[in-house]
Order: sequence, then C-alpha cells, then structure tokens
Amino acid sequence: MIRDIGQYFIFLRQVFINRETFITYYKLVLEECVSIGIGSLFLVALVSTFMGAVTTVQTAFNMVSSFIPDYVISQVVREMIVLELAPTIIAVIYAGKVGSSMASGLGTMRITEQIDALEVMGINSISYLVLPKIIASLMMYPMLVIIAGVCGILGGYLAGTLTGIVSPNDFVYGLRSSYNEFTITFALIKSFVFAFLVASISSYKGYNTKGGALEVGISSTQAVTTSVIAVLIADYLLAQLLLAQ
Repeated sequence: MIRDIGQYFIFLRQVFINRETFITYYKLVLEECVSIGIGSLFLVALVSTFMGAVTTVQTAFNMVSSFIPDYVISQVVREMIVLELAPTIIAVIYAGKVGSSMASGLGTMRITEQIDALEVMGINSISYLVLPKIIASLMMYPMLVIIAGVCGILGGYLAGTLTGIVSPNDFVYGLRSSYNEFTITFALIKSFVFAFLVASISSYKGYNTKGGALEVGISSTQAVTTSVIAVLIADYLLAQLLLAQ
C-alpha cells in the first residue's frame, strides 16, 4: 500500500512536467469536458432529484413533534443536500461512471501498446493523456455538483408540496432561514478535491495496467473502489479541517 502511494505521487509529478503546447491541451480538454460533463448530466440530475425527494419525505416522517414548524423540513433538506449529498454521493456515482471509463480507456491503450508508441515518439504520455482528464474533471465536476444541488432542492420542493407534507411558502421560507453562505463554499471546495482524486487515481490505475483484457476490467474496478475510499477519507478530513469548532 505504501509503495502504491509513493508510485501515485511519482505519477502525479510526471503529469506536470514536459508538457505539450497549449493548443494541444485545449482540444483534448474540450473533448474530455464533453465526455465528462455532458455524458454525466442526465444521470446526475436524475439521481439528485430523487435524493432530494426522498430526503424530504424521510425528514418529514421523523418530525414527530407538533412543536417543530414545517419549514424546518426544508432547512434539513438544504443542509443535507448542499453539505453532503450533492458533493459526496454524486462523487461516488462520478467515480463509478467517469472514473471507470478513464481507467478502462487508458488500460486499453496500455495493453494495445498505444502508450508505448507515444513514448517512442518522444511524447510524455502521462502528461499528454492524463493532464487533460484532470483539468476537465476540475472544470466539470463542480458544475455537476451545482446542478445536483439545484435538482436536489427542486426534487425536495416537488415531493414536499405535491404530497402536502409542507406548503410552498414554508418550504421556501425554510430554504432562506438561517442560511450560511460558507456551506456553498465548503461544497465547492469538496467538489474540486473529489474531482482531482477521482481523475488522478483512475488515470493512475488505468495507465499502469499490465496484462490483457481481463486486467483492464480489474484496473477499472480497482479505480472505482480506490477512488471511493479516497473520496470518503477526504470528505472526513475536509469536514474536520473546515467545519470542526
């Protein structure tokens, strides 16, 4: 495990040295942005909408005291979605979809000797292949988190108002009540960290694939599991650093 961590940091160092021209990365980053962002948009919106709806229903179910006002439901939904569900749960989905795709793509290039061909041409294959993925991930994942937050709150609003759990006025009042702007900042900080971890770990696993087609599947699985573990550890560390009193 310690050896893998050391190799991972050496891999990251290679990403940022001997880079290609800006125009080369510009085209590659745009292609990755389309693949990462547009390709994940529907899944992120669907999952986050139902997360918001389920959170609203379950929060209302646990509000058993008549002394608790209805607008508290939307307060709880807001904090859960912004602080945890949108950045962290979507990161797990992001690792499963985007991370596995990155790992399998690089793994296939490795076993078909396309990466070796780049090295023969004098190109830093790590920087050429991995840096655009990391940049695109850092650009698109925070946007996906913002969309997930909006869809989650909208899903909670629809579930709460259409079923009569909470009135529209109470739901909106709860969203605006006791609002702390730092929760948005915290969610965006987490989104940048998670985006970097998923892209870099998945690329590392895929790039270092050895063997044949079976090993590509193994690398893809390892990329997802390792990325999810890294996201959860980073989630705790960031919460401890930025939110602990």
